[in-house]
Amino acid sequence: MKIVSRKSLGIQCVFDIGLEQDHNFLLDNGYIASNCFNKSHSVAYGYVTYQTAYLKANYPVEYMAALLSSVSGDQDKVQRYIANCRSMGIPVVPPDVNSSGEDFTPRGQQILFGLAAIKNLGAGPIASILQARQDGAFTSLADLCSRLDSRSLNKKALEALIQTGALDLLEPNRHQLMNDLDITMEWASRRAKEQASGQGNIFDFFGESSQTKTFDTAPTTTRVQDYSSQEKLRMEKELLGFYISDHPLSVVSRSAKLMAPINLCDIPDSSETKIVTAIALILDIKEVVTKKGDRMAILQLEDLTGSTEAVVFPKTFDKVKHLLEKDKRLMVWGKIDRRDEQTQLIIDNMQPIESVRMVRVELTREQASDRQVLQQLKTALNPNPNYSNSNQGNSGYGNSSYGRNEPDNSGKIPVIAAIEYMPKLVRLGNQFWVEDEETAVKALQQAGFKATYDALVT
Repeated sequence: MKIVSRKSLGIQCVFDIGLEQDHNFLLDNGYIASNCFNKSHSVAYGYVTYQTAYLKANYPVEYMAALLSSVSGDQDKVQRYIANCRSMGIPVVPPDVNSSGEDFTPRGQQILFGLAAIKNLGAGPIASILQARQDGAFTSLADLCSRLDSRSLNKKALEALIQTGALDLLEPNRHQLMNDLDITMEWASRRAKEQASGQGNIFDFFGESSQTKTFDTAPTTTRVQDYSSQEKLRMEKELLGFYISDHPLSVVSRSAKLMAPINLCDIPDSSETKIVTAIALILDIKEVVTKKGDRMAILQLEDLTGSTEAVVFPKTFDKVKHLLEKDKRLMVWGKIDRRDEQTQLIIDNMQPIESVRMVRVELTREQASDRQVLQQLKTALNPNPNYSNSNQGNSGYGNSSYGRNEPDNSGKIPVIAAIEYMPKLVRLGNQFWVEDEETAVKALQQAGFKATYDALVT
């Protein structure tokens, strides 16, 4: 980088030398300036960076709500930033008819989904809701239906509010609200006609203070059991595009960071030659028949951070086809592939997360840095004899993984090391992985190591 003066323009510029083909500026002294920015432009960028860093550090909830609103039209970015919120300890919760604005809304230490994110709820109904609640919060489904007639908020929109959890603070039983919806709308319509004709009922004569008594007269159906958590999640996903109140993979979120340190949102930026392990949910399955008549599949996978396309070629398809079900939670092994500027995951193998096991071995700090001990550990685990030794010279440990880029072997059970005084567990490289957890633990114990095995999902 070099600062030069462009006399003819009367400005100073910061430029790179040597990129003749991009954004060129021929200067008076014969140099070519590339990516030219004047000082005021650079200062503006620096000032904006300072402002956003300050807001994120001091007002994280408000900052992340604004960031989510700014990318609300990009589902991949929204999902990634929701994952960032979770990592920052900021819950992103379903919309609330009494608190949510049109966009993502900060409330205390939480961020509410905006009403505009709900499918089947257009700009007109949202404006009607925001206008009506200026007269006070809605207290029940009957209150909502009374203050907003079917021309402002139709049945389809009300169903969307219920199924996304926007009425949970009025009545947490979403199934009950759905059952009550028809008769409540009929009651509200009849009541509106009575008031318009001057009839009303006895409670209407007592004015606004008796509204609660009036709504108590609204009919209800027999109490029913609420939807299962899986059904609630399915409806949220359908109407919001995201799992909000929970996620099918949240039960393994902490283990997933250790067992499969790559997030699906990071795949486009990862090396093509890298063997990756991911814990994901199958969103969609498309079976394909090749020209040779072989069956294969194209999957849409999702984790807590994003989604990606995955390809299961015929040889692998025959091995894993019994696992290919929508909403199936899997641990997958594969390789990143890029074609025509599109990134996808080529699946090599997969396993239901319910059957995933991990071997845990305890090491002292001295053992963790002793090559001879590590060799004893590998011998006890009976590593793949065909494993290439090209990575043996790398003895460094990271916070979550050792030797991530090594080729995969036949072992599919990861080995986790708990190193003395280290706050985080360490996932050992694939050359340490094993086929059978019980055999591996016995072998480790016979070699003098402290070892146990655990299930990923307990």
